[in-house]
Amino acid sequence: MNKKVALTAALMMVVGLSGCASTDSVKRAQATADEAKSLAQQAASDASAAKGTAEAANAAAADAKRMAANAQNTANSAAQAAAGAQSCCNANTEKLDRMFKKSMSK
Repeated sequence: MNKKVALTAALMMVVGLSGCASTDSVKRAQATADEAKSLAQQAASDASAAKGTAEAANAAAADAKRMAANAQNTANSAAQAAAGAQSCCNANTEKLDRMFKKSMSK
C-alpha cells in the first residue's frame, strides 16, 4: 500500500511539474503558431499580388500578340499593293518603250 501511495505522490509531482512546464510550452507553441500563421498570411498575400501581376502581364502579352498580328496583316497588304503597283509600272514602261520604238521607226 505504501508503494501505491509513493507512486501516486511521485506521479502527482511529475504531473504538477510538467503542468508548469507545459504552460510555458503552450505559450511558446502558441507564439510559434501565431508567427507561422502570420507568415502564411503574408505568403498568401504575396502570392495573390504575384498572381495579379502575372495576369496583367499575360493580358499585355496577348494585346501585343494581337497588335503584332495586325501589323503583319498590314505589312502583307502593303506588300501586295506594292507588287501590284510594280506590275502596273512595268506594264507602262513596256508600253512607252513600244511607243518610242514605233515613233523612231517611222
